[in-house]
Amino acid sequence: MTDYYEILGVSKDASQDEIKSAFRKKARELHPDVNKAPDAEEKFKELGKAYETLSDENKRATYDRYGEEGLKNAGFDTNGPFAGGFGDLNDIFESFFGSGFGFGSGFGFGGRPAPNAPQRGDDLRYDIKIKFEEAVFGVNKEIKFEHLESCPDCHGTGAQAGTSKKTCPQCKGSGQIKTVARTPLGNFAQITTCPKCHGAGRIIDKPCKTCSGQGQINKEKKIEIKIPAGVDNLSKMRVSGAGDCGLNGGLSGDLFVVVHVEQSDYFKRDGINVFTELEISPAQAAIGDIVKIKTLDGEREIEIPAGSQYGSVIKIKGAGVPVISKPSQRGDHIVVLKIATPVKLSNEEKKLYEKLYQLQTGKEPHKSIMSKVKGAFK
Repeated sequence: MTDYYEILGVSKDASQDEIKSAFRKKARELHPDVNKAPDAEEKFKELGKAYETLSDENKRATYDRYGEEGLKNAGFDTNGPFAGGFGDLNDIFESFFGSGFGFGSGFGFGGRPAPNAPQRGDDLRYDIKIKFEEAVFGVNKEIKFEHLESCPDCHGTGAQAGTSKKTCPQCKGSGQIKTVARTPLGNFAQITTCPKCHGAGRIIDKPCKTCSGQGQINKEKKIEIKIPAGVDNLSKMRVSGAGDCGLNGGLSGDLFVVVHVEQSDYFKRDGINVFTELEISPAQAAIGDIVKIKTLDGEREIEIPAGSQYGSVIKIKGAGVPVISKPSQRGDHIVVLKIATPVKLSNEEKKLYEKLYQLQTGKEPHKSIMSKVKGAFK
């Protein structure tokens, strides 16, 4: 089995810069205009095939998971850029000999697709805002967005019904014009885009009136998406095939939905746990109490233990946010106690606090200056 990483001489976690650098180096060594070994041409083809796959993130991901067979099943061209005679060398030799130059034999590399090869459509992004509770429990949302669809009248060809594209007479279908220049280093070919067909390789005599020959039309699309329970702020959801349509029979791109969750005035979220604050009186903290609080599932009674301190927590198991991959499992609701000191006291409350002060300290309660002045007048 062919190993593309081994052909390029890079590791499986190599970056795109490392892949490109390795390809440039090996391409100069193996190019048939430089290397006269009998198998140089075959090795050069394999090198181009490996680079074309690993330099494309979509192809690389498919290859890493399923191998060459997976690339075929996914509709990718597995013959490589040099299968039917070598193509365009511009991408690599720009870094050595300037823009637009390659070896005179016309052999090429760079992984550029053939003019009429299937091209995948663009991915799209859609931002959606949902409420805090909707993120916790999940929600179905209908969204509308514009994307490119294949023209229904010409079926994506760009030509009027009953007509078809024709091979460009100027570039003979290659999409490129090549001129050869002689230099001290050898013959070099300058490759430019065909001015007549603009690189397509084919021309349309009678463009489709609906899409003006583009083969695509802009159309509003309406779909319903299911936002799972437990989704967090800035989470991304992928809707396969809902992006722009491809060209020349290529696959459609994907739609990426970015979720923005509104903050709650009551709950604070940390992963799958939620936090709330509860103010209690010194008396409740000292002797304990049973109170009702708001939870994600509605009102619920909790017990405040006697002797609770400021910042003590009460944990309600399984009352938090669902685990997104296992909705039956949930985090916790953590209640943080805040002991509120009373600001205004009734006469009865004041007497009780003074009595409590005497019991705890063995001293008479402290009198403010104003209280002493008032007492003197009385």
